[in-house]
Order: sequence, then structure tokens, then C-alpha cells
Amino acid sequence: MSSENIIELKNICRAFDGDFAVQDFNLEVKKGEFVTFLGPSGCGKSTTLRMIAGFDKPDSGEILLNGEDIVSTPPHLRPINMVFQRYALFPHMNVYENIAFGLKLKKMKKDDIDRHVAKVLEMVDLEGFETRSVATLSGGQQQRIAIARALVMEPQILLLDEPLGALDLKMRKEMQLELIDMHKKLGITFVYVTHDQEEALTMSDKIVVMNNGKIQQIGTPEDIYNEPVNAFVADFIGDSNIFNGIMTGKLKARFCGAEFTCVDDVPQGTAITAVVRPEDVIIGKPGEGIIDGVVTSVVFKGMHYEIAVASGKNEIEIQTVKSAAVGDRVSLSVDPDNIHIMIADMNTNLFPVDINKNHRPEFNGQALDVSLTKVIRGSHRNSEGVLVDAAGTVIDTDRIHVVGSINPEDITMSDNVEEGLVRGRITNLIYEGDKYRYVIHTDLGMDFVAADEYLWNMDDMVGLIMPVEKMSFKVKK
Repeated sequence: MSSENIIELKNICRAFDGDFAVQDFNLEVKKGEFVTFLGPSGCGKSTTLRMIAGFDKPDSGEILLNGEDIVSTPPHLRPINMVFQRYALFPHMNVYENIAFGLKLKKMKKDDIDRHVAKVLEMVDLEGFETRSVATLSGGQQQRIAIARALVMEPQILLLDEPLGALDLKMRKEMQLELIDMHKKLGITFVYVTHDQEEALTMSDKIVVMNNGKIQQIGTPEDIYNEPVNAFVADFIGDSNIFNGIMTGKLKARFCGAEFTCVDDVPQGTAITAVVRPEDVIIGKPGEGIIDGVVTSVVFKGMHYEIAVASGKNEIEIQTVKSAAVGDRVSLSVDPDNIHIMIADMNTNLFPVDINKNHRPEFNGQALDVSLTKVIRGSHRNSEGVLVDAAGTVIDTDRIHVVGSINPEDITMSDNVEEGLVRGRITNLIYEGDKYRYVIHTDLGMDFVAADEYLWNMDDMVGLIMPVEKMSFKVKK
């Protein structure tokens, strides 16, 4: 192991009741790095952090600290301290007593304790607060005290589990900058957990994107944002337009119903996922760009406008300093170097789901036999039959965007083109030993992937039967 690495996780797995919370986790953390675990709730971030701290043990794998395995080392013998989201301060103790608690357990002399407490209070800019009750402090001050209590133990590694989650937006942004400054001054290793993408991009040297207990990508904030390795990372890190498509020639890709020039040299006929950031979409007059569409919503965000444009069955999000009006006809284009092409995940099809005037989900004009409460998770109908969220707030279905997904193996191809939810032409096929995987370019301008044990011919027209019980749904605001 390189001497630059302070900690290394090798093949870490942790399961609860047979379900993996963390699986095949491998990570190297250098001395002095600011590393952030980023992902949605339940993805394994906090479980991984607790295993590093020693509060939980992996079922398999190694955790090395300076080259030594510490899996069996109890928490109090690890040079690691942890700051929790709820701070875990002792309410019956004042600021001094909270910070000094760990030093007293180590039987340190009072003069030394006084010196250490004064030093860390200066670090967190709370000198003179020693006798204050923690109950009288603001959320930001309590958070600083929790950090000071961890730092006073002089750990080699500081673990922070969503420490800013309880703060309001303004205070959270201020504390982000303070933590960055504190990290630079201390020079110790920070391992940070958050589900806030902007927070991770702002603070980190290295980001570990997680989903379903697995690492999706490790890289610098710039790498993660500009070069996502898959659709999940692209969608989770900032806003993205994500389209299924196919390479039609050298540096040519078809998606969103049109052919675009790109800079990624992917072989012709390859099924791809194209990612375009909203700020990279150029909006112009009809006929000036590559695709035309109609403005469906405009939201002023202070520094820019967020504009949604419908082009066929595709919805494109745009961030621009130029305004527009709902109903305007516009054209859209993208510079080639702002189109990120990835080899498609041939295991999932994504498609837009509309909410019709009867408040029923539909695709391609056909109603889906599924309750809207199943599509919008956490929703239910109140006693008056109105759709509301968990807090009882009425849900405006005109302001949400639903994405459906279905696996290729769950799609049945039919030679009756009128059968199924959508029809299209086979443009590519791949033989995988026990089945063929087909790319079908549909009348909607979207590409679907289907799997079949039987050989179809290129250019065959087929109908795609997609059972609603095999679909999954996700709401994107």
C-alpha cells in the first residue's frame, strides 16, 4: 500500500437481513484529502462511514489504516472521530464540558485540557463561549461545537455524517466555506457524507458516487460533472438531459429525434446514452437549430431562467439568461463538445410518462393501468380524493416530470406493428449467446432495447408490448 494512503477499503460488503447495504466497495483515501460519499438516501453512505469509525463491522473485506487492518479494532482505539447530523451534544453540559469530555476520559491534566479547548474554540471561531449552555446556541454554533469536540482529540481522520443537514440554506452555504477553510488549515483527512450534489461539488477533492450499496464513479468534482460514466451519475450530479440514441456514423449520433455531431468516436450502430447539460443547450428562432419545439414552462431562478421545451415526445430542459414565453416556438442546438456520449446501459429503457387530464399516467397517448399513487411515491389521495404528498400538500401534476423504465427482457416484440404501446424499426442487433438484443428506433424518435431468443431481421417493423406491472417509475421535479 502506498504511503500516501491513510485509509483503504478492500472488497467491503455489509448486509442486513440478507439485503446488501454495501457491496464490493473498494476505495483509497490519501492523507489530507477531502473525500465525499454522495448518493440518495439508503445507498450505503452512512453504513460505510460507520464501518470506518468502528461502530459497525463489515461481513467481509478489509479496512486498512496506514497499512494495518483495523476491522477488529474498537472505535475508541482508532485515531478517527465522527461528527453526526444531530451533533449529539450533552444538553446538561456547557460548551467547555462538551468539548473537554473526551480529554477527561483520557485522564489529561486540567491545564492541558484548558489549552486544547481554547485552541479548538479558536479554530471554530467561538472563543469566549466556554461557559455558555449548548441549549442557547444556534444550529450553526452547535455544529461548530460538535466539530470542535471531534477535533480536540486530534484525530488523523474526521468523519462527518451529513453535518449540515439540519441547517437552513444560508447557514449551510456559510458552513460549507468554513469547513473548506478548516480542512485547509488542519491538513487532516475529511471523509464527508451528503446527498446534496452542490455541497459535494463545492467542498470535495474526490467524490465517491454511490447507489444501491455500490460505487458508481470515483473522481474529482470536475470529472464527475463533466464525464459521468453512466446515466445514474449524470442524472444525480446536477441537472441533465438524458436521451437514448444510436451512433449513425463517425462522430454522428441520433437522439431526441435528430442527428447531432459529437466528439466521442463510438462505432456506428452502437446503442448510446447522450447527456446534455441544460446550460449547454442553445435556444434560438425556429429553423435555426437542429430540432424545433414549443416552450412548455418558464421559471425565473434569479441568475437564469429554467425553460422546458417539448419536441415530439421529448422534453428538453434549458438554463439560459434569455427569457421566453410559454407557447413560443423555438429551435435548439448543442455544440458537439457539449454532448457526452456513453455506451448505453442495455439493461434499462427509459421513457417519459405523461399525466393526462383525467390524472392518469399514459405513454404515447395510451393510458397505463396503474394508480398515480404508485407512480408518485409517497403520495396518496385524501378524503376528498385529491392527490397529496406525505405532508398533505396538494400535488400539482402539471409541474412534475415522470420517467418510466422497463428492462429489455420484459418487452415482447410482435410482428403486428399495431400491437403494444409503441412501434418501430430494428436498427441494430447483438447476439449474446442465448438471446439477441435489439435496438428499435420508434415512431416517437426514441430508441428502445428489447431481448428475444428468436432472430429478427434488420429493418423489420415491430410492435413493442410492455406490461405495466414490469415498469418502474421515478419522479423528476
